[in-house]
Formats: sequence, structure tokens, C-alpha cells
Amino acid sequence: MRRLPRLTGKQVIAALKRGGFAIARIKGSHHLMKHPDGRTTLVPVHSGEHVGPGLLKNILQACEMTTDDFEKLL
Repeated sequence: MRRLPRLTGKQVIAALKRGGFAIARIKGSHHLMKHPDGRTTLVPVHSGEHVGPGLLKNILQACEMTTDDFEKLL
């Protein structure tokens, strides 16, 4: 299994936007990303902090995306 890259919340959001997701709403530092086919996920954006590998794995599972698919969007 591949290692997940260390990314900030902004980098995760930018990659998901390239994958067809859009920001549905923002509440505090949490961005709800929604895809036209109904998939949704929540991405925290805290300045100076990286999204942990476990949380990134959960985000990708919610997006029904593999690590390889996500890396192509980076």
C-alpha cells in the first residue's frame, strides 16, 4: 500500500476541485465538499497544519477515490 502524501487542507481542496468537487458550504474552518453525483466530504483547513494520514484516508473513502486517483489530481 502506498503512503499518503502530507498535504494542507487547501491542497486537498484544490485537488478535489480538479476532481469535480465544489465547496458547498463553510462552517468555521471546515469546508463541505460536494460532487454533482452526490458524494460529500468534510475537509478541515487550519493554517500551518497538515491533514493527517488517517483523516486523508477517511476523506478519500468518503469521496470513493483511491490513493492513485487522488495523486493524479495533485
